[in-house]
Amino acid sequence: MTEDDDVDDARDEELLTIGAFAARARLSAKALRLYDRMGLLVPDHVDEATGYRYYRTGRTERARLVALLRQLDMPLAKVAEVVHADGPGAAGLLDAYWAGVEARVAGQRTLADYLRGRLSGRNSEVYGKFVVETVDVPGQVVISETRHTLADELPAWIGASLGRLEEAAGECGGVAAAPFVVYHAEVSMESDGPAESCVPVADEAAARTWSEERGRAWQSRVRVEPARRLAYTRITKAQVAHPQILAAFEAVEEWVAAQGLTVAGPCREVYFADWEASGPEDPVCDIAFPVS
Repeated sequence: MTEDDDVDDARDEELLTIGAFAARARLSAKALRLYDRMGLLVPDHVDEATGYRYYRTGRTERARLVALLRQLDMPLAKVAEVVHADGPGAAGLLDAYWAGVEARVAGQRTLADYLRGRLSGRNSEVYGKFVVETVDVPGQVVISETRHTLADELPAWIGASLGRLEEAAGECGGVAAAPFVVYHAEVSMESDGPAESCVPVADEAAARTWSEERGRAWQSRVRVEPARRLAYTRITKAQVAHPQILAAFEAVEEWVAAQGLTVAGPCREVYFADWEASGPEDPVCDIAFPVS
């Protein structure tokens, strides 16, 4: 079949008014006009005199696909990416979108549990879901970055700063233990810390050389983290999001007080798992307080 034959077939295919096509595609005429403006589902013919839109019957499949994707609450810009991609590429885009939905729902579920306990006055029930233990951590040489940041900026900065520091650790004898973030003051939507990203390294001399030669670009430094006893609880990736992570911090604080212990330093998050490879319900982080 030649290209001219394809054109002839398209001309021969029935053209439907916007109303008839909307009924067949299970969409509203209003939605079709919006999709036209976005270039998502453009009419096959527009009458120059009347402005009426007409669609080939063969476009029904794409129109129904758009309608189904919208039922997933997928934004129109993302819908456009999916319908314009090839088969495997479109499926990959859908997988990525749905993974984000599942992560968001898992985080919202955790937040709802936390708020339910707080609103009902049964905080102890929420805290009781966290298992708190202690661990003795030896002294460590760390390379670190410190930044004043609000809660909404924090996740992006943690990922970026730990990525930079882990890359730099290759010149400092390698990563010697799990990276962690220390909160020297409160980080919230009103308070900006500061927070300090830390990566333990194996070679202190190499780390100090790296800091002098290349660390200034990110205001990085080298310091020795003293040996500590930590009271900690392990949380999932979904629980890391703010503000649901607050329940974990509060649970550890309550446990420390109940045990007659004293907080002996700033709280921290210890990231021991591969963040990108972890699912919403996978353990990824320890919420910890130094205690004495």
